[in-house]
Amino acid sequence: MQLAPTLQTARLVLRPFAASDAARLSELAGAVEIADTTISIPHPYSLQQAMDWIAGHESQRGRVIFAITEEGSAQLAGCVELRDLDSEHAQGELSFWVGKPFWGFGYATEAGAVVVQLGFESLDLNRIYAFHMARNPASGRVLQKLGLQREGLLRQRVRKWGRFEDVLAYAILRADFLANPRYRAFA
Repeated sequence: MQLAPTLQTARLVLRPFAASDAARLSELAGAVEIADTTISIPHPYSLQQAMDWIAGHESQRGRVIFAITEEGSAQLAGCVELRDLDSEHAQGELSFWVGKPFWGFGYATEAGAVVVQLGFESLDLNRIYAFHMARNPASGRVLQKLGLQREGLLRQRVRKWGRFEDVLAYAILRADFLANPRYRAFA
């Protein structure tokens, strides 16, 4: 794993996860509303699973993971990452979730914007892609605000809790990002 820098936005601090985040991570990510529309988060999500996930960051390669925290309170609000970083093809997958108490504040968009910028400006990516379950249109709206364009529907691409789910694919290219200054989170 690449060491995640600390990034600041108007309202958020994105930083590496710490062992002290485990209890809050378990609580937020383990909510059925989060686990239901994410591929790899189980429900329930135990404290031990959260501790193991955080501890495993050091050994993971090809990803940069951030804890999304509120600037004033430093309270954990969610997670955003670039994963499956592929230097040969200069691409990576954007992934995020925000805890239910923080829905509706624009945190996913704000955090995603600085991570997309990091991907293009610091990690030298050419393409950032993302997926979301078709029944989770809120994630699609976040991706569109970040400049990602819908590329297609992957029918029954994943299985979640015993049912096959359609997934929508999105992507943004470096050229798209550079051509539109509104996608730039900070200069």
